[in-house]
Amino acid sequence: MRIYKAKDYKDMSRKAANIISAQVTMKPDCTLGLATGSTPIGTYDQLVEWYEKGDIDFSEVTTVNLDEYKGLPRENDQSYYYFMHEHFFDRVNIDVSHTNLPDGTNPDEDAECARYEELIHSLGGVDLQLLGLGHNGHIGFNEPGEFFEKETHCVQLQESTIEANKRFFASADEVPKKAYTMGIKTIMQAKKILLLVSGADKAEIVKTAFFGPVTPAVPASILQMHSDVTLVVDEAAYSKIAE
Repeated sequence: MRIYKAKDYKDMSRKAANIISAQVTMKPDCTLGLATGSTPIGTYDQLVEWYEKGDIDFSEVTTVNLDEYKGLPRENDQSYYYFMHEHFFDRVNIDVSHTNLPDGTNPDEDAECARYEELIHSLGGVDLQLLGLGHNGHIGFNEPGEFFEKETHCVQLQESTIEANKRFFASADEVPKKAYTMGIKTIMQAKKILLLVSGADKAEIVKTAFFGPVTPAVPASILQMHSDVTLVVDEAAYSKIAE
């Protein structure tokens, strides 16, 4: 695991955007695995800025997103489909037909998970997977448990995750209780993984996940076993790691 320490959130975002930009430059028709949440917004903003300057071209890129809430229509402003269009897709020259997310409106969980997993395989897998890190160690919506979930599946969200996301909704009751997510095996099959972590509130889980044992009780800990992981972490999130 390569660890790049950033001064702050802005520096972290720029370093992450540099890595993604390099991937697109080296392989213009690459498949990017993308993430949502507050952490990658700065990275998307930086990529948009470079696109507007003519420094990066997304016209041949294909994307697959990590996850999507089950039950939210695309036009709901809390759906990840909406998020991606607002923060990235509608701001660059990506072909929207080459952007992919789980279909949260599909009530048939088995069929949707199988469809999405097959889609990823049909693309030849993910060249670079972008990840954030949950306070409980989740990546995507792979929550702590007794074993590592393998492929794309529908997950019952834990109360801590619902609590963390309720600020985006009118009330906790409106937060979806389930989500479709890539599984640990799917994530680990990405050729490269880029993990972003920012803020003092993530310092403890950074220590636990990347400097502790590999265990399904901390899903992100499995990343220690991947051959090509880059962790970009700001000073606050790295503050509990002894030099």
